[in-house]
Formats: sequence, structure tokens, C-alpha cells
Amino acid sequence: MTRAGLTGGIGSGKSTVSALLVSYGAVLIDADRIAREVVEPGTPGLAAVVAEFGTGVLLPDGSLDRPGLGSIVFADPDRLAALNAIVHPLVRDLSSRQEAAAGPGSVVVHDVPLLAENALAPLYDAVVVVDAAPSTQLDRLVRLRGMTQEEARARMAAQATREQRLAIADFVIDNDGPLEALEPQVRKVWDELRSR
Repeated sequence: MTRAGLTGGIGSGKSTVSALLVSYGAVLIDADRIAREVVEPGTPGLAAVVAEFGTGVLLPDGSLDRPGLGSIVFADPDRLAALNAIVHPLVRDLSSRQEAAAGPGSVVVHDVPLLAENALAPLYDAVVVVDAAPSTQLDRLVRLRGMTQEEARARMAAQATREQRLAIADFVIDNDGPLEALEPQVRKVWDELRSR
């Protein structure tokens, strides 16, 4: 089994890269998706978040108001740390179980947005960084995700710097251009991961 960590700043195009890797045969373990699962209604994770942040972070249907919680934690590093202390151990546990279910010859790609921030690079056989200029990230967040420039900048500022991510990279995929320029880069990284 080859274990790769995939990361990149918000708006870098990590989801597009992970979709391409899956299309080639990778087993994807998506930390963001798992982070949503562990705080679904009825879970111990959601109960812990409500205990920490109050019932104001819930929607009328009892589910987590993710944008509302995001506006709290991305503006306050201490509140972000409190949320991470609840969610990260739950994500780690479920990720480990999913990895154990992959076959021994698999290429398992862990999509981990906060890989650099949490010093997780040593956990993987290789780290793949999807890189985009901050101006590209900002444009994508505003144009494609409907964030205000202020919201987008706050999200970007809450993450590792571009330089911090590049410093841990074994492979860098440049995603400032069109999809046609991205696909050959991802294919090359996939071939490298399979050969390990």
C-alpha cells in the first residue's frame, strides 16, 4: 500500500485533483467529508461541538450550521483550536478504519486540507501539494463559492502559507491554469505513486 497525503490551500483545486486520482484507481479518504460525517445529527461529535459552542451553531433541523460555525472559528484562532480538538481525533479514527479496508496493493490518497498546519507529512509515503497563486484562490472562492473577499481572505489566512505547504511537498501540481494543463500533471504523479 502506498499512502499519499494530498493538500493545498482553499480554492487551489484539490477536489479536482482528487477526482482525477480516483478516476485512475486511487482509494480516496477525504478528511473534509469525514469531518462532516463525524458531526452529523445524533453523533457524539455534534454533541461535543454543541457543548463547546452552544446551540446557536445548530440549524432548526438539528444539523450543524457549518457557515455559522465557520464565521466564528475562522475569525478566532482559539475557537478554531477548540473545534479542531473535538473534530480532528474523530476524523483520524474514521480515516484509519477506511484505510484499513483498502487492499494491500492500493494507492490510498488522504485528502487533508490541514496537512501542513498539523505537521502530518511524516505520516505519508509522499505528500502531493496542489498549488495555486493566492490571487487565483481568492478569485475561485469569490466567483465559484460565493464568498465575500473578506470571508475568502479570512479562510486563506487561517491556513498554512503557500511556502509552508511547498516546503513539505514531494510532488507539486500547479493548478493556476486550465484543466487541460492539470490532467497531465496529475497523471504523472499517479504513475509515480503507483510505482512506489
